[in-house]
Amino acid sequence: MQLLRQPAFRRLWAGQAVTQFGTQISILALPLTALTTLNASAFEVSAVQAVQVAPYLLIGLPAGAWVDRMPRKPVLITADLVRALVLLTVPVSHVLGVLTLAQLYAVGLTIGAATVFFDIAYQSYLPDILPAEDLAEGNSKLELARSGALVGGHAAGGWLIGLLRGPVALCVDIVSFLFSAVMVWRIPGRPRPPEPTARTGQLPCQDIIQGLKFVRHHRLLAPITITSCLTNLSYAMVSALLVTYATRQLGFSPARIGLVMALSSAGMVGGALASRRAARRIGTGPTIVAASLLCGAGPLLLPVAGYAAPHSLLVDALLVGGLLIQAVGVVVLNVNQVSVRQAVTPRPLMGRMNATVRFVSWGALPVGALLGGALAQVVGLHSAMWLSALVGAPVFLGLALSDVRRVGSDGGTHSEEPGTFAAVGRPRTPR
Repeated sequence: MQLLRQPAFRRLWAGQAVTQFGTQISILALPLTALTTLNASAFEVSAVQAVQVAPYLLIGLPAGAWVDRMPRKPVLITADLVRALVLLTVPVSHVLGVLTLAQLYAVGLTIGAATVFFDIAYQSYLPDILPAEDLAEGNSKLELARSGALVGGHAAGGWLIGLLRGPVALCVDIVSFLFSAVMVWRIPGRPRPPEPTARTGQLPCQDIIQGLKFVRHHRLLAPITITSCLTNLSYAMVSALLVTYATRQLGFSPARIGLVMALSSAGMVGGALASRRAARRIGTGPTIVAASLLCGAGPLLLPVAGYAAPHSLLVDALLVGGLLIQAVGVVVLNVNQVSVRQAVTPRPLMGRMNATVRFVSWGALPVGALLGGALAQVVGLHSAMWLSALVGAPVFLGLALSDVRRVGSDGGTHSEEPGTFAAVGRPRTPR
């Protein structure tokens, strides 16, 4: 708990914990609003989720170049305020009786654009307030806070949506964004100015190309990014179908969906607690490979639930088990691969590296969400869930066959011993 005694990290941590709690309510409330309030189809519900991550494809790369040229703290505050104000239009429109599916798309797109800037600045800001040796622990604690928020957020979300209906329940997320903005604003210390390389006369497009080349030729970042892209493609396909699948195929109520998601989110808490211990025991690289395997294996249990007797405990067990396994894998993977990325990247390239990785890996999310919805229209919900889960099952092989598997457990960035970040983390010579 030593990091939580540092005011800067403590306030960043508190803001993220509360924001993640509110976000879990929105994750349920927005698709359920489209599904129940506006009677949307499976593809339309998938589109609501797709537009929220589409900005990673649309503006992800230039956002990284811009963030490297700006102080990161004001970017975080502005992004939180924009998300709160835009999300407020949904409950207001619902009360006035003018809410439409087009508005949900516009709201999701705008919130997604603000989130792109927040996420890039956020991952670039952490090395500004923590020394390099504390990055892994800092990421682990932030992931633990997020995981705890997921457990409470999913349970509270299902209950609140059943009580207040989806659009009104979004007010909790609005308050959480405002709280995060206040916490970041109260972080002590003067903002770190942009790095000298970001203030030269170099054009933004040249900054973008430099970030792309750095990731493309890096022996660790390249396989991590490609594998994350394929994992997210499958994850988005499954996630886009999950609420519709549970509601229409399995007959779940909003409260039951929220409870299942809350129980499965316990895997995230376990993953956050175990991530650094696993890395110390077997090495960071093998931990990343094993976590990727879990990410692909868990979703395979979800379509199996379609064969169980309706309303039986076996259905719940299969859903909880599949999502829990996936949750453990996602958290362990995130903590360790983000720490590797931050450790091997020079500070002037941090924003562009994060933007490039997000562009490739998170850019797969809208594609996956739309693909999952399209599959459901063509082959039906159950078959689409099977195909979506199968896409991610073999993805871990990309990491297992790369240099990532050799990254050691010491977390060092200067050692020349095989298996450390420095030894296998140098970029390849561009061809």
